[in-house]
Amino acid sequence: MSKIKNTTFTVTGVCCADEEIIVRKKLKSLTGIKNYNFNLITQKLNVTHTCPEEEIIRALSSASFKAQKAQYVEAPKTFWVKYSNLLFTSIAGLLTLTGIVLNYFEVAEIITIPIFVTAIISGGWKIFIKGYKAAKSLALDMNFLMSIAIFGAVAIGEFTEAAAVIFMFSLALLLETYSINRTRRAIKSLMSLSPPTASVKSGIFEIVKPVEQINTDEIVIVRPGERVSLDGVVMQGKSSLNESLITGESVPVLKQTGGQVYAGSVNSRGTFEFRVTKLYQDTVLSRIIHLIEEAQSEKAGSQTFVEKFSRYYTPTVTILALLIAVIPPALFGQAFGEWFYRSLVLLVIACPCALVISTPVTIISGLTSAARSGVLIKGGRYLEELGKIKALAIDKTGTLTEGKPVVKDIIPLNSYSIEQLLKIAAAVESKSEHHLADAILIKAYESRKLSGQFQELVCEEFETFPGKGIRAKVDGKTYTLGNHTFCEELNLCGSEIEILLEKLEAEGKSIVMIIENSTPVGLISVTDSAREESKIAISKLHSEGLKNIIMLTGDNEGTARSIANELGIDDVRYKLLPEQKVEAIHRLNKVYGNVGMVGDGINDAPALAAASVGIAMGTAGTDAAIEIANIVLMSDNLSKVSDTIKLSKRTLRIIKQNITIALVTKAVFLLLGTFGFASLWMAILADDGAALIVILNGLRLLNNK
Repeated sequence: MSKIKNTTFTVTGVCCADEEIIVRKKLKSLTGIKNYNFNLITQKLNVTHTCPEEEIIRALSSASFKAQKAQYVEAPKTFWVKYSNLLFTSIAGLLTLTGIVLNYFEVAEIITIPIFVTAIISGGWKIFIKGYKAAKSLALDMNFLMSIAIFGAVAIGEFTEAAAVIFMFSLALLLETYSINRTRRAIKSLMSLSPPTASVKSGIFEIVKPVEQINTDEIVIVRPGERVSLDGVVMQGKSSLNESLITGESVPVLKQTGGQVYAGSVNSRGTFEFRVTKLYQDTVLSRIIHLIEEAQSEKAGSQTFVEKFSRYYTPTVTILALLIAVIPPALFGQAFGEWFYRSLVLLVIACPCALVISTPVTIISGLTSAARSGVLIKGGRYLEELGKIKALAIDKTGTLTEGKPVVKDIIPLNSYSIEQLLKIAAAVESKSEHHLADAILIKAYESRKLSGQFQELVCEEFETFPGKGIRAKVDGKTYTLGNHTFCEELNLCGSEIEILLEKLEAEGKSIVMIIENSTPVGLISVTDSAREESKIAISKLHSEGLKNIIMLTGDNEGTARSIANELGIDDVRYKLLPEQKVEAIHRLNKVYGNVGMVGDGINDAPALAAASVGIAMGTAGTDAAIEIANIVLMSDNLSKVSDTIKLSKRTLRIIKQNITIALVTKAVFLLLGTFGFASLWMAILADDGAALIVILNGLRLLNNK
């Protein structure tokens, strides 16, 4: 049995969605193709297959497309590849202009007709070849329809118009390609910011190597002003790095021994060495670019609508053109030439390019713009959905707060001293991974009286009660550390303890009760301060029209409401276990329809998955978060959520504008063409003009501020 492989190809020569259909037909004709996804904008074809790669390349080449296995570092294009279309279009334009001038001076047709024919061949030979191959594949693509229109015009003696139309069509294709290349260049510019070579340490020597040849665990040297070439960990030296390419934050970040560095970051001052932890194709930057290129597989709703519409639109208009050419002359004795010409106009209008290209260019531009600001969106679907959310749930710890809790109070409830309580609590919490454990352990390490004595205690039979607390034996005694809810469940909260707990919680503190066997012996209060920028971020979300912001937390009511009131949050759900957060999201979905969820991407994974759009925050370099969330904020800046919602709404507006422009243009010229008020060159000008307008309109998102 042949091994299943995943291969990415670069496919050039595919100019529009019509030609994409031919790519699909060619792939479907092959045995051993399991799955495939083609991105028209990035020219990338991902195929899951068992057949040889050469077979796929041959199949695509038979349709006049150039296919080759994608390279991480692409070879520069030759002069001919870059400029051949421009050369042939220029020749077609000059010859057409010459023919028109000669016609004006009434030069004999024996001279002008060969000039127009040469112009038609120069501007259209590639189109005619593609049209022929499309016909063989039974595909009514743009090239086939245009070829029929041109040959039809020639057949009825309209040489001038045929030459003018082929020139305008070729020119429009050039301009469209140039405009789309702006999007491609924007994506590639991200990768180009990672240097192609790096200085690798080899004994006492340095070797400059291409980044694709550098392996993990090799040591790379980075000097002031240089860009980091790969992801890794600092082994020697320290410096400040600008990580704006990854996080969108331009403030330099101090890096020293043990610090994580990312490809594309700029070294501001010092020289340092780092150990490579990821290959060139696996860096965070490479994954961001790869996910942008793959984002078309998660198609936006508008894109799906447009593609379905175009499947019916082109055949319908083509049939209408055929009927117009045949019925009036056959049944009503009308002049064949006039109605045949009208049918040719309709064939031009049947090309759905402006409509089909209206959405993907806009989506890719939006995704690229987001990536530049440190926000990774994993598909056009999520870029659209974000602008439609009616409510946003936000996890408290580490998202709204610093995620760095600090011990505030240690209160004995009987004969235990403060040092004894801290020593026991630290011994038990040393086995825990809860965020409050860090605060207690840091406090114990900082205590001069303890000086690490808790590490000498023997902690056994450790067990966890998710969302409630932990239990272990320390020096033969059983200790339980838990929250207020757990203490109540164990019926250990007397009236005096209850009053004390309520007072501390009203101050915004989280409680860790310390229980020996069945007796409360003390408590520790911990606070996790709200981020400085959280209040501004919530205000920005409100200003974007999001009036339902809900905080989700496993913390107590007092602490939750204290943080919510401080930040201006609309509603609070407290004392939630992880599975209860999922239930809360389901309930919010029922009430509001579309709900977003912001969390840390790991602990909140189930809730992120349950939301219409899951947003993981502060996850640069975290593979798990990139896999789980629909949108990833590569920094801890919550304000990027409102910025991304604003981008999403702008994207939706532009998509609606583009679809309207394309549909209205088609409708108007269908009517004008049917009733004889439009010429071939007018139809071409309108159709390709609309395509250029929607492309340029979509490209505005690349300049999003």
